[in-house]
Amino acid sequence: MASTSTCFFMEEGQSISKPPFFNGANYPYWKNRMMLFIQSTDYTIWDVVLDGPFTPMKREGDTLVPKQRHEWNDEERRRVQMNAKAMHILFCALGPDEYAKMSSCSSAKEIWDKLEFTHEGTSEVKETKIGLLNLSYENFKMEPDEDIKKMFDRFSVIVNGLKGYGEVIPEDKLVRKLIYSLPESWDSKKTTIIEAKNLNTLKLDELMGSLLTHELMNQGKRDEEKKNEEKKEIEKKKIGIALKASLESDSSDEDDEEMAFLAKRFTRFMKSNRGRKFLRKGDFKNKNREEEKDQLICYECKKPGHIRTECPQLKKKSFGKKKKLKAHVATWSDEESSDEDEEEVANLIPEWFLSTDTPSEYRYPPLSIDTLLCAKPIPEFQ
Repeated sequence: MASTSTCFFMEEGQSISKPPFFNGANYPYWKNRMMLFIQSTDYTIWDVVLDGPFTPMKREGDTLVPKQRHEWNDEERRRVQMNAKAMHILFCALGPDEYAKMSSCSSAKEIWDKLEFTHEGTSEVKETKIGLLNLSYENFKMEPDEDIKKMFDRFSVIVNGLKGYGEVIPEDKLVRKLIYSLPESWDSKKTTIIEAKNLNTLKLDELMGSLLTHELMNQGKRDEEKKNEEKKEIEKKKIGIALKASLESDSSDEDDEEMAFLAKRFTRFMKSNRGRKFLRKGDFKNKNREEEKDQLICYECKKPGHIRTECPQLKKKSFGKKKKLKAHVATWSDEESSDEDEEEVANLIPEWFLSTDTPSEYRYPPLSIDTLLCAKPIPEFQ
């Protein structure tokens, strides 16, 4: 039923010969259009709707009584026919539900009055509705999320509602009300209109055209500002990504520099302490290496004549460890450290520093990297 009603509602606006269709919704809108349709068809019909049907009368004595139908003359018959035409127009405009409510009416005036009573209520209801509309009119302001068109549509609904109940507001008052309903952001435009226009003669449509033009110009500026802000945000994101990558690169470079610095300090430490001999209690004695060899016994192969660091069997095991350390020193040393220095440093490191198989009495005392870096060479053995 709803779809059928919508179809009729759309079709009736396409022809001036069809009355506006009414399906029970938006009665003030339909009422105004129906009134104009009847008046444009024949104003005499509209008089019949307002005043009621014409009844031919005759005088019998001192009283007037209705004439019989066969007693009507042509003029009377034509005037009686106006009521039938008015009823026909009204019934053609009503949907099935509304027609069922009005089908018992015998005149166009009765149909019209019953429609008003059904959809507008009694006089008390009308006064209440008029009061609410007047309150909405007095408190009318442009909403924050509204544009000019939405504001004007809402304003028109209130004004037309009052007009439907007989409350007609002069156009100059409507113009002033609409101007002063604009928010503070429109103050410059309001001042311009008030100073440049005569509000007593300014038309409502002319005012709306001026406001719409101003709104479109401001909208263009806001769109341009929004695009610029989006571009700035994109640039900020790009800069942030580049800065993050730069910081990570700088952090990596600092770590590399720190490792290189440690390698340099370690190399210098080993050079400055060349020839140092570590004993059990940390005493340093400068003896002839050739005399000591005969007294030494290798703890690796248990053979005399050499120490464990010179043992051929141990060299094979420690070759891999020396190679790794040599590669590390070569990687982090600068132009001060040559390949010859690296080989020398690697050869200076005691094997018992690299191996855990050395007996505890000859094992290298545990030294941290901080101890190695902070140690100073002993003058006696420089």
